[in-house]
Amino acid sequence: MSLSAVLAGFVAVVVSYSGPLVIVLAAASAGRLDTAHTGSWIWAISIGSGLTCIALSLVTRMPVITAFSTPGAALLVTSLGAYSYAEAVGAFVVTGLLISLVGLTGVFGRLMRQVPTAVVSAMLAGILFSFGTGVFTSLRTAPWIAGAVLLAYLLGKRWLPRYAVLLALAAGALCATATSRVHIRLDHIELARPVFTTPAFSVASLIGIAVPLTLATLASQNAPGMAVLTASGYAPKDRLLIGSTGIVSTLLAPFGSHAVNLAAITAAICTGPEAHRDPRRRYVAGVACGAFYLLVGSFGTTLVAFFAGLPKELVAAIAGVALFGALAGGLAGAVKEERDREAALVTFLATASGVTLLGIGSAFWGLVLGVATHVLLTLGRRGERATAGA
Repeated sequence: MSLSAVLAGFVAVVVSYSGPLVIVLAAASAGRLDTAHTGSWIWAISIGSGLTCIALSLVTRMPVITAFSTPGAALLVTSLGAYSYAEAVGAFVVTGLLISLVGLTGVFGRLMRQVPTAVVSAMLAGILFSFGTGVFTSLRTAPWIAGAVLLAYLLGKRWLPRYAVLLALAAGALCATATSRVHIRLDHIELARPVFTTPAFSVASLIGIAVPLTLATLASQNAPGMAVLTASGYAPKDRLLIGSTGIVSTLLAPFGSHAVNLAAITAAICTGPEAHRDPRRRYVAGVACGAFYLLVGSFGTTLVAFFAGLPKELVAAIAGVALFGALAGGLAGAVKEERDREAALVTFLATASGVTLLGIGSAFWGLVLGVATHVLLTLGRRGERATAGA
């Protein structure tokens, strides 16, 4: 056990429930779901994320962080209302099966291994860029909170580096409380009650939900998730990781889980040096993250109110300083090899731009454009060098 690793897992869960969960709630509202089905949805994605975090981290001894598909939830905001909830659940089941198939066959992993290391590092840096700048943009709206977080983090890095993020969290929470920016209301606490829905299948829902949800989850979540682990020095087993999350998604789909997948942003919190100086001991952060997921998921919408009451500037600042190490590592890896710098730069800028095309996020397009740039600039170089040498 390590306090810094446990804290990294806690911060990852705070970031998950303070931002992406809002999109899930918006999708539930768009689908006109009642309180029971909405609570079951939150329970399913939380339990699925928690179980996979713990199991995969223990089995692989890597900080494997999973989460619910944020791009998938965003897709459902505009599409869920066009189908019955039973048809949507049927599409969730098919999505889980498709992801399992892609993962277990090893196709996904073979494609990811063809990507240059510099491009992978640049994509990681691009994903984390907005979180790094979030520390400083928060100074405009909440200077005391963000300033306290940044100052405490820097002082901690100077004298107590293992506990720098903990000191930053304590300082930020203290300032947020002192300035009356914390609005947490817990009227009552009750256990979540999962609701089983019998799946219904239709061609329209499979085309309208399952296909785009599968593509969005694989491209915008699992690809960056694999990249984060690789850029942090780990050798992720794609068949185990992608296949497992797909199977869990399938099993929990009747309870509302749209997709459980590898995380990217929250994973970077747990895979970087802030979690632990020894990469072999960072898997504890994955286990801790899973435990916190299970705790929140067990109480459904009740504990969500706790995270919703935290100031967004506090969450942004804490996430930012927790990701400083991972961001620095990504930038260093991106420019390490001179021959790949242009491809890495294209990847970084495209990913950091936040552009979304065809419902797929910028991380995927940064990856595609970076690989295309790499191929364009290096294709034929070896042949030219061989000819020149002859």
